[in-house]
Amino acid sequence: MRQRMVSVTDPTSNPFSVIITLAWPIFLEQVLVSLVQSIDTAMVGFLGANATASVAISQNPINLINSVILALGVGFTTMIARAVGAGQYDYSKLLIRQSIVVVIALGIPLSALCFALSRQIPIWMGAAPEILDDAQIYIRIIAFSMLFRGLLMVLTAIYRGFGDSRTPMLINVAINILNVVGNYLLIYDVHDVTLFGHTFSVWGANLGVAGAALSTTCSQTLGSLTLLLMCFLPRSGPMRISVHDSFRPSRDTLQEVFRVSLPVMFERFTISGAFVMTSSIIATLGTVSLAANSLAAQAESLSFMPGFAFGTAATTLVGQSLGANREDLARKYVRLSGWIGSIVMLFMSFLLFILSENIIALFTPDEQVIVLGGQLLKILAFIQVPQMLAMVYSGALKGAGDTKSPFLITLFSMWGVRILGSVLVVRVFHKDLRWVCAAMCLDNIVRFFLYLYRYLQGKWVTAYTLKASSEENTAKA
Repeated sequence: MRQRMVSVTDPTSNPFSVIITLAWPIFLEQVLVSLVQSIDTAMVGFLGANATASVAISQNPINLINSVILALGVGFTTMIARAVGAGQYDYSKLLIRQSIVVVIALGIPLSALCFALSRQIPIWMGAAPEILDDAQIYIRIIAFSMLFRGLLMVLTAIYRGFGDSRTPMLINVAINILNVVGNYLLIYDVHDVTLFGHTFSVWGANLGVAGAALSTTCSQTLGSLTLLLMCFLPRSGPMRISVHDSFRPSRDTLQEVFRVSLPVMFERFTISGAFVMTSSIIATLGTVSLAANSLAAQAESLSFMPGFAFGTAATTLVGQSLGANREDLARKYVRLSGWIGSIVMLFMSFLLFILSENIIALFTPDEQVIVLGGQLLKILAFIQVPQMLAMVYSGALKGAGDTKSPFLITLFSMWGVRILGSVLVVRVFHKDLRWVCAAMCLDNIVRFFLYLYRYLQGKWVTAYTLKASSEENTAKA
């Protein structure tokens, strides 16, 4: 597989074409991955509401642990995009090698932590007693994949920093297809299938929730190792590294990475922590509310994937543009990304509103969950455009190296609007899940206006200057 890297700063390139070329693989990847994950959720959902809730209540704490490495991925993306824009390819290769060292150093203890807290995590989340055992089994198995999940996230971010969004798309889609196949074989018992008038028996391990966790662990491990191997192949071009290169930790480089990544890490903690808190609040409303919220969030993820795609692309577009000292080009990319994304999201909002209950029904046969989940989707349909624009401006700020502002904005909106609002509507005014959803929507709207204000200030242009390590000159050694 040959990498296809987008030339963001090529004067002969059409900005519209560059945005689409970089964003569409991310968009397609996220849509297909979310679609497959939705199938994954539906496969667990057919085991019942308890199985759905046991997986749902585990996701946010796991994401909180993953946020440490995910933040590093953003830091490496920002620095690599700047290095590529400035033509400092030796330094970008050094950053790749350092990322591998960091992921290994953090991934192993994070896996151990997740495994050790497998019973306590669902208890802290307020899980009902009937789902504790399944939740514990799910978390324990997922813990073994933490290192490889981290490696997958960081390498995906690095490829995008180079302007190659196609390769991680193909790998991530393959991972999720393998996950679905694994789910089918591991979740259910042996059963008969009839095709074209012929009935035959299909093997099944009948592992239930444990089968879903095992399938996820195996597929992500295989995908991350594949992406890592590709970094060493000749076809990797300017991002090829070698086993003969030095993988010794570089203090100067890692200090720079952590300087950029630390605010992103705090931001991810803020988001994941807020999700954990929101889930625990929703858990007090009952298993049906917990399952409905989880399925509505899963369904909405299919809708806001264009926003994620354009926001992620903006990080690379702005980073490489500023690396080449083209502030005008960076602003043009942000403006065009916002317009294109808004058109796409208007269409997605319409589908989300019209097909709300039909979408939830794909995930579960439970009528109560379908009705409540459908109501949530109708509410969420109204915030798709501002949510997407917030992602674009956030991605632009991070691409410029301004990672502190997104953290502070997220801290204020998530905890000052979403969490405070959820606590008030549930514990003070005793309202139902629909009011919690309204508080979530208000959070997204406030966040959009704050990101817009920060972007219009223009301070992001000078927020970060690439400082190539002194090891750059010996990076090939």
